[in-house]
Amino acid sequence: MLESSSVLLFIVFALLFISLLCVVLIRKNGTAALIWHEIIKEKITNFIMNQSKERRILNFVLQNAVRGDPCSVMETIDKYCSEKEWAMNVGDVKGVILDKTVEEINPKVALELGTYCGYSAVRIARLLKAGARLLTVEFNPEFAAIAKQMIEFAGVQDKVKLLEGPSEVIIPQLKKKYEVDTLDFVFVDHWKDRYAPDTILLQECSLLRKGSVLLADNIIFPGAPEFVKYIRNNPRFQCSTYLSHLEYMKVQDAMEKAVFLG
Repeated sequence: MLESSSVLLFIVFALLFISLLCVVLIRKNGTAALIWHEIIKEKITNFIMNQSKERRILNFVLQNAVRGDPCSVMETIDKYCSEKEWAMNVGDVKGVILDKTVEEINPKVALELGTYCGYSAVRIARLLKAGARLLTVEFNPEFAAIAKQMIEFAGVQDKVKLLEGPSEVIIPQLKKKYEVDTLDFVFVDHWKDRYAPDTILLQECSLLRKGSVLLADNIIFPGAPEFVKYIRNNPRFQCSTYLSHLEYMKVQDAMEKAVFLG
């Protein structure tokens, strides 16, 4: 009987140790964290609740944020994603870098590649002066629909135009279809393998002017090595790196600012 109790106690402590080890690994290791949050936890929750994570984020905002208050919407999303379910927004920490960049540039025309749930679109739009506009591009129809509601709830819909479709299709349409001469600011936060090709495409379409600024998220994790190699070795760009950490985690990450020199 004593031996059975000892074995049971050992198993309990072993399971607790493994659980603790998993928590530490998830907090410190980006790949493990994304596998847990984006594949295991999210899929299980989606199945149980019969609802996507993005819809849950929107519902939480609609129930808890103040309509027409962009800061309240941002804070509510940050609260949900830091306390309940991780999501790939730029987040509150790197969001400060984004804010400072937008305020420094004071863009009249801005472009965002990768709208997701609308967090960064709201964040950028709240800082735009009267008459300025943000065009934000989202490939996923479900994300685009949720972002549209999020942007409207935040009260910044007059400054934001959401364009649904692949970035490589929409970028060449910006001049004629959306009356864009050149872009003052571009926030790059979509598919990482599109960072470099879309930066090249922006130049080929003559959408960048001398002084146009690109700010790219997640250049360390998940990482955009081809973009980093291209932009840092291109004499037409002047680059700066802002070290930070992955949104809502303690995993190292960074943002790359690139000023187009003409």
